[in-house]
Amino acid sequence: MNAVDYSVVIPTMGRANLRSLLASLDAATGPKPREIVVVDDRPDGGELPLPETLSPVRVIRSGGHGPAAARNAGWQHATGEWIAFLDDDVLTAADWPARLADDLRDLDERTAASTARIEVPLPKHRRPTDEERGVARLATARWITADMAYRRSALVAVGGFDERFPRAFREDADLALRVCLAGYVVAHGQRVTRHPVRQSGPMASVRAQRGNADNALMRRKYGPRWRQRVGEDKGLLPRHALTTAAGVAAVALGIAGRKRAALASAALWATLTGEFAARRIAPGPRTPDEIGRMLLSSALIPPAACWHRLRGELRHRHVTHASPLALLFDRDDTLIVDVPYLGDPTKVRPVPGAVDALRMVRAAGIPLGIVSNQSGVARGLISHEQLAAVNSRVEELLGPFATWQVCVHGEGDGCACRKPEPGLIRRAAAELGVDIGRCVVIGDTGADVAAATTAGARAILVPTARTLPEEVHRARQEATVAQDLAEAVRLALAGVP
Repeated sequence: MNAVDYSVVIPTMGRANLRSLLASLDAATGPKPREIVVVDDRPDGGELPLPETLSPVRVIRSGGHGPAAARNAGWQHATGEWIAFLDDDVLTAADWPARLADDLRDLDERTAASTARIEVPLPKHRRPTDEERGVARLATARWITADMAYRRSALVAVGGFDERFPRAFREDADLALRVCLAGYVVAHGQRVTRHPVRQSGPMASVRAQRGNADNALMRRKYGPRWRQRVGEDKGLLPRHALTTAAGVAAVALGIAGRKRAALASAALWATLTGEFAARRIAPGPRTPDEIGRMLLSSALIPPAACWHRLRGELRHRHVTHASPLALLFDRDDTLIVDVPYLGDPTKVRPVPGAVDALRMVRAAGIPLGIVSNQSGVARGLISHEQLAAVNSRVEELLGPFATWQVCVHGEGDGCACRKPEPGLIRRAAAELGVDIGRCVVIGDTGADVAAATTAGARAILVPTARTLPEEVHRARQEATVAQDLAEAVRLALAGVP
């Protein structure tokens, strides 16, 4: 059985649970960590009493710059092949080291991280409060660093955590997404870690709206569909904006003496606020204190959310990121072996590496599309039904694509969609709802490159036997040339211009 070389990094604000966590790690069964690095992120420092442990514990100070900076300081001081990040308020199981080793032992080099299963204990004698339900959502979070082990080489490759995230919010999803964009995958481990609910005060939900500023940074980095890419549903900000606008309008119209319009705006505000409060009250314990907190915080949350989002948009307005919002592929000789005027789905064969390359893109949460010339239909060599059957077989072998844009015209039909015209690229971007400038087109001919550059997208050429030398030469001047599909996808995800 191969040994697992790992270090544990625990950022802390000095919570009392830190001592219990260190003691439980020390008493647990399984391979001991090479070291435990405790990162004291309290601005003023001071004494940090720790229990005696068998594993060496080092305390370093990060100066109060937030959890992202603290975790960076921790893993940069650690020396293990794997860095297991733990929050200082979690409780690990008695066999946590053994379970961690089982999760990490057989992972290949393409796997950058392993997540734990997070359990949030909720009261059994009553319904959970709004705050308890909020913490319980950690159990279904996709990439939470309350317990997450990263390969140190992967952290080096992507530069660790983005320290522009000042709170324990979004910095974990951002790191995991960048790791996936770099061509790695994240595995789901079987170890279990408990995350107890700690009381944060009656207005914790209002203070939590500061995270909307971090959401603005996520949008700037990954586009308007960033929530889908991190596995979340749509947020409540549009509704909060409507509620806030109604309240502001009611006040402004009242001051202006327009009573009827002011009353209408106030009624809309009251309706939206009441519905929001009711949805939060219904699943809870419905005690007088809880109902009072929900009514007050439901009135305060919408303007707080809007204020912090506006603040974040202004603060991060200059942030740019080269990661693509969509990858669009030519079909023949790019994803499948070219068979002229293919009408038989049994002859569909993926090119080497296509399955793994597309899996890499899907792991990064980036939508995929196909943009393909199929003039065989116009020539009468294949039917629409045969084309549909072949495309269906492509999806069976390679997985689903978010958009299919196919030109069935001939060269002399004068259409605007047949590559090298840009129509297919523009239609694909429009259907996906993404900025065409952040689409990458991958194909094997000069027509693919020309269509992409004319449309305003990036292009990567993957030459094959039928690619003309002058097409390769031109692509080296205007776009990017990759030796195979896997390299093309890596270059696209890494944002190489």
